[in-house]
Amino acid sequence: MIHRLISIAIFAEKLEARGHRAIRALHPTTFELTKDSDVSERGDCIIGVKLDRGLKEFDDRFKEALKRSSSIVVILLQVDDLKEVVLARGNNELILEDDRRIVVRKSRFIGPETLAVESNKASRDLDRDIVKRLQDPESILQATVYVLDANRILSQITSGVSAHPPSSGIHTT
Repeated sequence: MIHRLISIAIFAEKLEARGHRAIRALHPTTFELTKDSDVSERGDCIIGVKLDRGLKEFDDRFKEALKRSSSIVVILLQVDDLKEVVLARGNNELILEDDRRIVVRKSRFIGPETLAVESNKASRDLDRDIVKRLQDPESILQATVYVLDANRILSQITSGVSAHPPSSGIHTT
């Protein structure tokens, strides 16, 4: 077996939000984080309030990575010791200009608040233990968003990258 070491860029943004008594997380197609401190139960897609920053405040290189249709988006949601992973895609039509809300969508709909599309999970798909903890206003939701380019990975795998001894994982730059 030939092992190859590939080098890919992985971009990451770390976010923090708080729980709220009105969080229900029942929406079938989206989940949302908002800077708003108070929400009603009608906002059934909301999973966090008092978000520390909006899309407009993200690093420009991160946003450019998201604006590739070949981008894979991995979102790690964590509350205390509970973790949930969400997979989604970037899109070259993303606007990424909302300064108050971040929305992840199962659909391909794009608005200024859209972070990623074609997600494998919406708020109703999230672990109910996490949702229960998010109903506590003292809970802290940590969300880390990773972006990598699938085309870049494939081109390195299929190109004549020189063989290297087995490594402990993928080298990131």
